[in-house]
Amino acid sequence: QVQLVETGGGLVQAGGSLRLPCAASGGTFTRVNMGWFRRALGKEREFVTEINWSGSSTYYADSVKGRFTISRDSAKNTVYLQMASLKPEDTAVYYCAARQRQVATYGYWGQGTQVTVSS
Repeated sequence: QVQLVETGGGLVQAGGSLRLPCAASGGTFTRVNMGWFRRALGKEREFVTEINWSGSSTYYADSVKGRFTISRDSAKNTVYLQMASLKPEDTAVYYCAARQRQVATYGYWGQGTQVTVSS
């Protein structure tokens, strides 16, 4: 059973940067792919980015490509979402998630952290 805890959310001005760490525990970190999702007020949850178990492959939603970077530190069992050039439309609750390598759906979720971008 994997437990995930996100931190690092907050209020930032448009154009600014923020880094969200997600600490994982209770499982084998190197066996899971890690992802970030977000849900804006009144909208559906959407995929943001994913990194595979080894860190060799990453995927991004078009809306964040070139501005967000996902990375992982296996020594710390932590995945990071580095966000730059933030826009007001990036305002959302950001969720860290994990899935087993051979499973298509995400089965483990963090509690979420609020990111608010002011214009």
